[in-house]
Amino acid sequence: MRNVSIKTDAKIYPVYIGSGAIGGLNEYIKETFPSMTSLMIITDETVRDLHLSALEAALEDFDAKVCTVPAGEKAKTFQVYHDCLTFALESRLDRKSLILAFGGGAVGDLSGFVASTYMRGIPFIQIPTTILAHDSAVGGKVAINHPAGKNMIGAFYQPAAVFYDLDFLGSLPLKEKRSGFAEVIKHSLIHDNNFYISLKDQIHSLEDIPPAVLSDILTKGIEIKGRIVALDEKESGVRAYLNFGHTLGHAIEAEKGYGGWTHGESVAVGMVFALELSRKILGLTFDIGEFQNWLSSLGYQAVLPHELSHESLLERMKQDKKSEGQKVRFVLLQEIGKPIVCEVPDDVLLKELDNFSRQ
Repeated sequence: MRNVSIKTDAKIYPVYIGSGAIGGLNEYIKETFPSMTSLMIITDETVRDLHLSALEAALEDFDAKVCTVPAGEKAKTFQVYHDCLTFALESRLDRKSLILAFGGGAVGDLSGFVASTYMRGIPFIQIPTTILAHDSAVGGKVAINHPAGKNMIGAFYQPAAVFYDLDFLGSLPLKEKRSGFAEVIKHSLIHDNNFYISLKDQIHSLEDIPPAVLSDILTKGIEIKGRIVALDEKESGVRAYLNFGHTLGHAIEAEKGYGGWTHGESVAVGMVFALELSRKILGLTFDIGEFQNWLSSLGYQAVLPHELSHESLLERMKQDKKSEGQKVRFVLLQEIGKPIVCEVPDDVLLKELDNFSRQ
């Protein structure tokens, strides 16, 4: 079991990482919330069927109410958010109640937003069940989607704790492993060239990553994110670097229809494009072809889907949260581990999207 401490202006909280991590959840709740009145679990249909019995067994001293939502990005809608609030009200949750977010990144985002707004805010604990959620469960960004853009309706609201039980990852389909591993790659590129080289040298398949290696790389990713969040909780500066690959990635997700492509598959293409822009604009020296080949060997489509309109992608990128005054701002790399945020003109983006689509 590993314990990473996340420090922000709002609070300090632990991230417990390891096989069997939920074994400590019951005692943690008893010690941290001695006057808790009720417990609500928000989970999705897939995680409920696979793992809810294990979580309920770990919560031996509590009788939790379970709210089940759709799997994936379909959970992050106004209607599902409203349904969760209704469930909480009908279950008589009060200001001393606790919410457990049990699932992947979408469930964590939704649950955190429910917790942040229910009775002006009640505590919640993240219990991620995917690789992707190693990123989203830490840092306090909670949100739902709007048809005009991903994560446009949300808040900064830190969890009380994160219990990351790696035993849950064994049931993940390859597509979800691929989605999550893209965020691990992102952390390496924005922060640590040695971490990137280690990943490229060690990871040749996502089908069966040795448990010790998986634990190491996820812990490293969480530590990197924790250091950035400690410097900039509300994304007024360096936290924007965590959006490397996400400007185009979110646009692809939206244009493909949420769920058409996974978040990580979209971000992988977004990272390749951001690297190309970094080479053109900042003179980045980096073997992008080798990077694309590595991504391809892991099963990613490392090129832009040909059917997507470049003009539509540009409009999506203008709706990105980093954009200002309809000017698209990209996280680019001066070198590996040295990101900056740059405004990129529309004509340059359209030209480079055209070049990128020809690869």
